[in-house]
Amino acid sequence: MGFSWAAASDAGRRRASNEDSFGARPDLGLFIVADGMGGHAGGEVASRIAVQEIAAAIATTAHEPGGPASAATRLRTGFERANQRIADKAAASAELRGMATTAVAVLMTGEAVILAHVGDSRLYLLRNGQLDRLTVDHSWVEEQVRAGTLTVAAAREHPWRNLVTRAIGGPPGLVVDVGELALEPRDRLLLCTDGLFSVVPDTRIAEILGRSSDLSRVCHDLVGAANAGGGPDNVTVVVVVVETDAR
Repeated sequence: MGFSWAAASDAGRRRASNEDSFGARPDLGLFIVADGMGGHAGGEVASRIAVQEIAAAIATTAHEPGGPASAATRLRTGFERANQRIADKAAASAELRGMATTAVAVLMTGEAVILAHVGDSRLYLLRNGQLDRLTVDHSWVEEQVRAGTLTVAAAREHPWRNLVTRAIGGPPGLVVDVGELALEPRDRLLLCTDGLFSVVPDTRIAEILGRSSDLSRVCHDLVGAANAGGGPDNVTVVVVVVETDAR
């Protein structure tokens, strides 16, 4: 399976620092986005650890046999290792206490893309002009939307919109949502933090994501749209495009 990719990350217009991190290992078919929490120092450390640990878990098991099931186990292991390492580091430092991070990752295999996430960083698929979200936010507002007590528009403005119900950096037993998707030529995958979708509507994301073959420009324009909408948060995007038939 051939693919191309690009990424961009920005602090936004209201934050002094960028607590987001992303990882790209095209040699492994691995792409990750993480959104740190816990203040400037803690958030940056937590998101960086998550990217490092997930990448390390995939790299050290790269030659293991197996198809999608094995890939899913490898990704889940990376998230679990990140959870433990962040918790250990936070316990050892008063400055870092309470830090955590969200993360979303994809692992491209010969048969499918395996996706995993914790928190409210998202994965989208653009196929034949149609944008679909492939992840379900682990957040308070998402729970209210699914229960019918909040609209999507109201959730975007709610004062608790940044409250996540699951994050990497807590006690053992982290629950990682893992899935699998068969890819088609010209599919576009977007991994992003909430700094994008909390500001930019899905219709606008779809328009920008699909309008150019210059993926660096696509990423730049997505970040620009978030900042044009006020840039209230850090924003990070990774775009991956399938270039050949994945099946």
